[in-house]
Amino acid sequence: MKGIILAGGSGTRLYPLTIAISKQIIPVYDKPMIYYPMSVLMLAGIQEILIISTPRDIKGFKELFGDGSHLGLQISYAIQDEPRGLAEAFIIGEEFIGGEPVSLILGDNIFYGQSFGKFLKEAAEIQTGGTIFGYFVKNPEAYGVIESDENGKVLSIEEKPLNPKSNYAVPGLYFYDNQVVEIAKGIKPSARGELEITEINNEYLRRGMLNVKLLGRGMAWMDTGTHDAMLEASNFVEAIQKRQGLYVACLEEIAFKKKYISKEQLLTLAKPLLKTDYGKYLVQVADDFI
Repeated sequence: MKGIILAGGSGTRLYPLTIAISKQIIPVYDKPMIYYPMSVLMLAGIQEILIISTPRDIKGFKELFGDGSHLGLQISYAIQDEPRGLAEAFIIGEEFIGGEPVSLILGDNIFYGQSFGKFLKEAAEIQTGGTIFGYFVKNPEAYGVIESDENGKVLSIEEKPLNPKSNYAVPGLYFYDNQVVEIAKGIKPSARGELEITEINNEYLRRGMLNVKLLGRGMAWMDTGTHDAMLEASNFVEAIQKRQGLYVACLEEIAFKKKYISKEQLLTLAKPLLKTDYGKYLVQVADDFI
């Protein structure tokens, strides 16, 4: 399976911060925002990743990640000239996707939870159909809302309904088989001129091929699209790291524990960071690993 991070958009809700910089480069506590969705794809076992961003911002991601080889990844890049919708990612990434299934994650979404790795592994094994997630929220009318049966089969998806059929919202993480490319090509722009991901989900639903994995109470999902949401996410990450001493979305640690890189490579990555707690943590990970 291949992975796509959509890190484009104009970020107008975060002005003036994003007038000159991508919101996905802005820190969420101690690391760039894009580290968090990157960590999700890595935890799913995905090593071939495409980052899609704007002509202005793509250079920053290239400087941050390069070709990804230092993390045992193969990272490539593509440009979305204008924000024409999430579903366009599959059209832009058609050549990258090839004949394989693909996961799409939004560059400003953060997930954290003990059992999340298991969910990701199961979703990444998909061969037919699509898998989305459901996250319990108190105000479902503000989101796309999923209705499903006891077997995880999706019955309906409604965008910001007045009378929600459930409290489960759809977060920005999707897994699809290779049909998604042709489905994306076939959908028409919405009233706001964008190719909507909901249309892709509805097409899989019409084909009876859309499933949902409901995330339980132990999971956290944050969409960091506003100043308040970014502050909340930073405070959350700070609390986890300081209380547990374990880092959230530490890409080098994930790469090491997935055996994408060796202990020697991990220590080499830590060396220029030793003046920071992050660098010291990498050394600790290398020393503690058995």
